[in-house]
Amino acid sequence: MKKGLLITLGVVLAAIILGALIFGGIYNNLVIREENVNGAWAQVESVYQRRLDLVPNLVETVKGYAAHEKETLQNVVEARAKIAGMGVSPEMLSNPDILAKFQDAQTQLTSALSRLMVVVERYPDLKASQNFLALQTQLEGTENRITVERKRFNEAARDFNAFRRSFPNVVVANVMGFKSKSYFQADQDAKTAPQVKF
Repeated sequence: MKKGLLITLGVVLAAIILGALIFGGIYNNLVIREENVNGAWAQVESVYQRRLDLVPNLVETVKGYAAHEKETLQNVVEARAKIAGMGVSPEMLSNPDILAKFQDAQTQLTSALSRLMVVVERYPDLKASQNFLALQTQLEGTENRITVERKRFNEAARDFNAFRRSFPNVVVANVMGFKSKSYFQADQDAKTAPQVKF
């Protein structure tokens, strides 16, 4: 009788230890994957900040040549100010509505910058200016970086979400409060091809 009780207690204790190890392993993997998402998000923020830092220089360079294009310049400045005023944090990654607002603000800045580049086409001296060409090259490089970092972020979010949703990980994730991460979505305008007219 005593030996049977010891065996039962040993089995129960072994099951508890095994369960704790599995729980801990899943939790640690969730933490690592969430940090990967946060790191990818930090890179997205970094390239967006780089773009925000370039915009005032670009506006000032264009302003000297295109002083009467105030509305276009003002749209760029306002779009930049809207983004700069947004509170951005890793917590927004679990809230699709806030991420969508952030993405919409970025789309507005991209659109304003595109209109600014169309204005620049009207000023041959500006197009030939070394300062402008350097800024334009930096801005184009930044836009490419944004695309790359958004892709990396979406990949990290997908990896986290897939791991979080698999069983038994979903149980641990729900108990410990890990939420799914939102993705960057394509802009609505991306569905229609731009028209080029000469």
